[in-house]
Amino acid sequence: MADDADTTHGISGHTRTNLVKLLRAAYPHEGIPDDPYERTADVILAQLDASLWHRLALVRGLESLDEAADGDFAALDDEAAGKVLQKIADAEFFVFIRGVAVTTLYDDHEVWEHLGYEGESFSKGGYLHRGFDDLDWLPDPRIEEYDGPERLVEVAEHDLPKEA
Repeated sequence: MADDADTTHGISGHTRTNLVKLLRAAYPHEGIPDDPYERTADVILAQLDASLWHRLALVRGLESLDEAADGDFAALDDEAAGKVLQKIADAEFFVFIRGVAVTTLYDDHEVWEHLGYEGESFSKGGYLHRGFDDLDWLPDPRIEEYDGPERLVEVAEHDLPKEA
């Protein structure tokens, strides 16, 4: 596929589009807009200048997504894109992208807002008096009390505590 004239970080716009699609497929969340994925892509692309390895591995890996998709990776639906990513899960460039993306994407305050994470609590006095058990996104735990017979469990002689 020919490179688009529009480039960011020295790569084609199509290659960047493949990266954003990869991030969406690897970390799918309904309702999160494109901005956090694009900011994460920019952090990854900023690594291109870190070394020649980063440039070669990332650019070639992102371009190879089209080959793995038998066409245009960015045009795939999420399920098909996920299957492509499963095929390349051990590829060095993908491992690098995951390592950067998981911390960058989930450190984005727009993602926090969408997921209901209120952020760190230390500066606000800690969680103890701020709803440490405020887990409205989890079902209430089932609590059952044991009402069966109490039994004395005998302890073997050698398991008894030694007197000092």
